[in-house]
Amino acid sequence: MIRLALIALAALPLAACSQSEEALAPQAVPVRTVTVEPGAVPNIVELPGRVEPVRTAEVRARVTGIVQARLYEEGTDVREGQPLFRIDPRELRASYAQTEASLQRAQATATNARAVVERYRPLVAENAISRQEYDAAQAAAREAEANVAQIRAQLEAASLQLGYTTVRAPISGRAGRAQVTQGALVSQGEGTLLMRIEQISPVYVSFSQSVGEVLEIRRAIESGAIDLGEDERVEVRLVHQDGVEYPVPGYIDFLDFSVDEETGTVDLRAEFPNPSGLLIPGEFVRARIYAGQIAQGITVPQRAVTVNEDGGSVFVIGADGTAALRPVQLGALTGGRWVVESGLQRGDVVITSNLQKVRPGAPVTRADPPTGRASATPRAAAPTAQAPARAPASGAE
Repeated sequence: MIRLALIALAALPLAACSQSEEALAPQAVPVRTVTVEPGAVPNIVELPGRVEPVRTAEVRARVTGIVQARLYEEGTDVREGQPLFRIDPRELRASYAQTEASLQRAQATATNARAVVERYRPLVAENAISRQEYDAAQAAAREAEANVAQIRAQLEAASLQLGYTTVRAPISGRAGRAQVTQGALVSQGEGTLLMRIEQISPVYVSFSQSVGEVLEIRRAIESGAIDLGEDERVEVRLVHQDGVEYPVPGYIDFLDFSVDEETGTVDLRAEFPNPSGLLIPGEFVRARIYAGQIAQGITVPQRAVTVNEDGGSVFVIGADGTAALRPVQLGALTGGRWVVESGLQRGDVVITSNLQKVRPGAPVTRADPPTGRASATPRAAAPTAQAPARAPASGAE
């Protein structure tokens, strides 16, 4: 009995140690996962852009005079030919009347000269007057007719000048702020600026891309890594500065074939419908250019990525069943998924839930079989409204 009691007492410390070790062992965190499987994903190039009107007209004074009135409301839409300003026409009206009187006098002189020629014609045939006198009469008639034509042209010019006293819109568009007020002296010689008109439906968005990126895309297209598809139009989406995506897509309509020597960039331009005027000229936006599809691209759910200053990171499950932090190079955010440019490969198991509880080296267990593949996002999902690319994403589900 004593021997059995001693054996039991010796076993008690061993049992206590085993229970203590079990209590200190970390518990495996249940997580959901996706398995990386490359596939076709949109090739999105993000560039800063600036909104520009498709047409801009500077309305300037074409006559010298005093502004009598402004005939439009600033900031409203005006139509082509609509009166904008009225300049005092009295001086030009008097000049027009003077030129008109000169024309009437010249016409009377020309009529008389033609009559002299008609009277001399039968006389020269009868040798009643010399041929020299008849030729002189004809020359005088032609000179009088030329004088009439000259003064008629002066009268037309005076009429144009008189018409310019009513300043009209050269194009339809949004009228800007008036640069002069009633009573201001405007000059034809200086071309005084009166106001500007901008056509903002549609609008242009201009941006620049480094020549290195252009060459990289071209090489990828030639190698087959990027597929442009049969549609030659390149779609562009815009994101405002407040992070809201512009709902209407645009398309590239201009690509410069020369490189800016100072910046080393190539200029591009896209045209966007702007029926409601949401795009304002001068506004800076973020352009997302959908330049085909990457044949073997990788995407992961947005919730699986933690964004930091150096890019991003994800947790993957290692061969030993523990979590490992993996830095990744992020591309664009599309359809609620990040495009991963580097850092992941086929077969990697990425954790998508319980990220706030996961630590590097900690054991994890897959709560259920993988529910998705970290693969291509359908192209149709790309145009959905969402936060701008590279915005910080939440690490927790």
